[in-house]
Amino acid sequence: MTTETFDPKQTVSLTDSARKFFASKLAKQEGVVRLSTKESGCTGYAYVLDIVAAPEQGDALLDFDGIKLAIDDESLTLLRGTQIDLVREGVNQVVKFNNPNVVAECGCGESFSVN
Repeated sequence: MTTETFDPKQTVSLTDSARKFFASKLAKQEGVVRLSTKESGCTGYAYVLDIVAAPEQGDALLDFDGIKLAIDDESLTLLRGTQIDLVREGVNQVVKFNNPNVVAECGCGESFSVN
């Protein structure tokens, strides 16, 4: 049996546009951005992104130029290598998760599965 260890800084990254977006949100509401996953949808998992007062016990806490990002410890395997981006789709801005572990997504884009 092998034990895998995670370097949280290699787990998730933020693009400049995502950093600016979260900075504007945190300027209005003090706290940290928390990323987790939950079982959901037709393919398995969904991303959960919240602004919370503080990380939960066991969360990995990253600092991206003052933007605190807490990552749920149970989601680390699913999120390894994920880049969080903010993209414009028409007149809307959407947070996108570029997750290299995803092998399938549902048609509406709400859930994903991994190997």
